[in-house]
Parts: sequence; structure tokens; C-alpha cells
Amino acid sequence: MFAAPTVWTVMVALLGVHLAGMGAFLTLPVLAPLIARELDLPPSLVGLHTGLVYAGALVSGPFTGLLLRRHGGIRVCQGALVLIGCGIALAVLGHPLALAASALLAGLGHGPVTPSGSHLLAGRVPPRQRSLIFSLKQCGVPAGSMLTAALAPAVGVAFGWRAGALTMAALALLAALALQPLRAALDADRDPTAAGGPRAAWRDAVGSLGLVRRDSRLRSLTCAAACFGVSQFCFAAFFVAWQVEVLGTPLTEAGLRMALAQGAGVAGRVFWGLLADRVGPVPVLVAIGAGAVLGCVALAFAGPAWPGLAVTLAGMVLGATGIGWNGVLLGEVARIAPQGRVGGATAALGVVFGVVQVVMPVAFTALVAGTGAYLGGFLLCAACALAGAFWVRGGR
Repeated sequence: MFAAPTVWTVMVALLGVHLAGMGAFLTLPVLAPLIARELDLPPSLVGLHTGLVYAGALVSGPFTGLLLRRHGGIRVCQGALVLIGCGIALAVLGHPLALAASALLAGLGHGPVTPSGSHLLAGRVPPRQRSLIFSLKQCGVPAGSMLTAALAPAVGVAFGWRAGALTMAALALLAALALQPLRAALDADRDPTAAGGPRAAWRDAVGSLGLVRRDSRLRSLTCAAACFGVSQFCFAAFFVAWQVEVLGTPLTEAGLRMALAQGAGVAGRVFWGLLADRVGPVPVLVAIGAGAVLGCVALAFAGPAWPGLAVTLAGMVLGATGIGWNGVLLGEVARIAPQGRVGGATAALGVVFGVVQVVMPVAFTALVAGTGAYLGGFLLCAACALAGAFWVRGGR
């Protein structure tokens, strides 16, 4: 018999998974000015990278429920991190097709990360601390973004962008190895004989999507998550490139501002989680949506004449709100989902979320290319954050 790890041990392990896994989304976007200079590409094309990462996640995410039953949450997290690391490393080939393949492979790895974490936590979290613990686990997302935004550009400027990419790839692989001591205890519920094969995987994926279709509360939360995600990931993808291209900010300074914004996201997730456990998740998520709208509008109208402090503060407001919603919303999904189907419900949310994130960063890129400015893109993010707040209210 193996001693059962405490809920806090599980939460810290999952925080590390998210921290390393965020390299899938941000490594190439924060290195975009250096990559674009070498390959003669516009930096705003990072929106296509984000869309391709989510396209990869759309392929793997729906099948996570079956993978969890057969292999367990820790093993699925390890496999995900290995794919993310290999995907990031593939980019160093330096060809546009390699960059596209890098995003797709990293996305395949990232698809199962959030459902696996919800699966591992759901049965271990005290109800009175659900929002806080899920928020703390999700702090790995902004913390990982902060680490990537600070480390990758610094290494890239000093040693070249390929060294920056390989650094983040190595972090993902090391995180996968660090999970191994927890595998025996946390994956004890796995069933290696569970029905497998493409047909069984497809039936499981369709069944998970059916949870969202049948339950209006899960459906509203899923739509809200997809809307909030637009401001979160478009901000993460474009904030550095926008500063360098529009404001003339040096890359390392732009990366530092991104790191501060992601740090505000860490603080925001803890604060919102504590508040949601006291006043309820719905009013907290509405307040988060309103704050994200304000942050997006501020960036939409920012320009080279703005003081650096004002740009930094606007980024931190958007970090605390547009990045701060995940834990509260995922905790509510875990509360509502049928027993034993938390991973499936979260994976189904991830499918809808992923479809939107494939389309919207590309739409952001198209707006920038078509208008020659970032105004329309950031206003699009504001509109989506507002829609998310309305969807949350509809899910009560």
C-alpha cells in the first residue's frame, strides 16, 4: 500500500505541471521579435501560433477521459509534458513549417493537462476550499507565463532564440520526471483493462461533450470560459509583440512587463479563489469579467506617448482579471459535474474553449493585418470578456 498524498501535495504537483506546460503557448510568442527578425516574418503572426496550439489541444483533449481511466492522472500529465517539451524543441529547426508543427505538437500535449488536474483534485478537495485550491493549482498558468516571459527572452537575447526555446523545452521534460515519485499512489485508481481503441475513445469523447449539451449550468460555464479565454490568451500572445512593434519597447523590458502582468495573475487567482469561497463564484466571475473589459480597453487606446508605468499597470489589471478566472470557474465545474465525470466535463469544456481559441487569435491577427493597428484586436478581447460575464450570470 502507498501513503495517500495530501490534497496540498497534489495541488503543488499540479501547479508545477501548469507552470512547465505554459511554455507550449508562450515560448514562441515571447521570442517572436527575434524569430521574426531572422525569418523575415511579421511578429503579429504569433496569433497563428496560438491558434495552432489550440488546434492540437482539440485533437487530444476530448480523449482525456479514457486516457485517465487507463493510465491515471499522473501518467497522463507526464506524457503531456513530454509532448510539450518535444514540440517546443522542434521549433529550433527554424523553418516556418517546423514552427507550425511545433505549435501543433505542443498543443497535443497541452490538451489533457487541465482535465487531468481536475481529475486528480476533484475527490480530494474539501467543498469549503474548492475555489481556493483550484485557483492555487491554476496559479501555475500565470506563474509559468511569468517564468517564460522573463526567462525565454533573456536567454534568447544572450544566446539566440533557439537557446531560449530549448531552455523551456528542458523545463517541461524535467517537470515530467519530477512527477514520477507520485505516480504509484495517485494513479492507483487506474484500470489498464478499460476499453481502448479509436472506437471506444470516440464514444468516450462524444459522451463527455454530451455532459455540456445536457446540463445548462455546465453549458453556460463552458461558454463563459471560452469568452474569458479570448482576452487571456490574446493578451498572452500579443502583449510582448505589441509593445515592441507599436510602443518601441526593448524586448527584455516588454518581457518584464509581461512577467509582472502574469505575477498579478497569480495574485488575482489566489484572491478571487478566497473571495469565491466566501461570497460564491458567480458574483466573483462577473467582477472578473468587468475588470478584464477595463484592461482590454486600456491597452486598445495605449500608444507610444503613454508612460511605461501606465502600460505596466494596464497589463497588471488585465493579468489580475483576464488571467485570474480559471480556478474559480473550474472549481464550479467540478462541483456541478456528475460524480466520476469531472475530468470528462472539464475536457468537454476544453473542446469548446479550444475551438474558440483556434479562431480568435487568428481573428486578432487578421484585424492587426487589415487595419495596421492593434486597436480592433484589443476591443475584440473586451467584447468577449463582457460576453463571458453575461454567460456566467446565465448559469446560476
